[in-house]
Amino acid sequence: MSARDEILARVRSRKPAEVARPAPFPIPPGDGDPVQQFAKRAALANAVVQEIGSLAEVPAVVAELLRARNMEAAIHLPSDPAADAIDWSRAPGLERRKTAPGPDEAAVAFAPYAIAETGTLAYCASAERPASWHFRPGFEIAILKAGDIHAKLEDVIAKVKASGRLPHTINLVTGPSRTGDIEQTLELGAHGPKALAILIVLE
Repeated sequence: MSARDEILARVRSRKPAEVARPAPFPIPPGDGDPVQQFAKRAALANAVVQEIGSLAEVPAVVAELLRARNMEAAIHLPSDPAADAIDWSRAPGLERRKTAPGPDEAAVAFAPYAIAETGTLAYCASAERPASWHFRPGFEIAILKAGDIHAKLEDVIAKVKASGRLPHTINLVTGPSRTGDIEQTLELGAHGPKALAILIVLE
């Protein structure tokens, strides 16, 4: 037997001791109302969170958000039937564009799901809701229905699977884009929007 064979034989003879598997990690309970928990977590991640009564209020609230930031009265909308169904005439002077947004422009997107535990929006990419929409604008305004807020990530994944249509991409967005790679200095807008506003529709 060669030296190599002896070494391999010794390695094979030393079977590791069997160790009992640890118990599954218990997911801590939420803080009660998932809507309030989501709003709290999202705000901690520097997102602006505002609750509104119905989708009819969206145009006026969007226009006010743009005015507060001294931005152009214009928004970019994807080819999403949900966005087209909103009566944008309630905000006179607000221009709507179907082109892709730029880094100094505002875009509106519908978030199909959200995670209360972390204040995270979950976007399922599709032809009507492209994944790039959440990386291009300088200011993103997300519209989220209160009933689409779920306690944890596992609940969202279960909902996506149950829909029967698995997207090619799921983007998880928690607050504005940021990085601390350069000299450990926090920079907003490194890989996406510098600012994020979330409109929670309570109806």
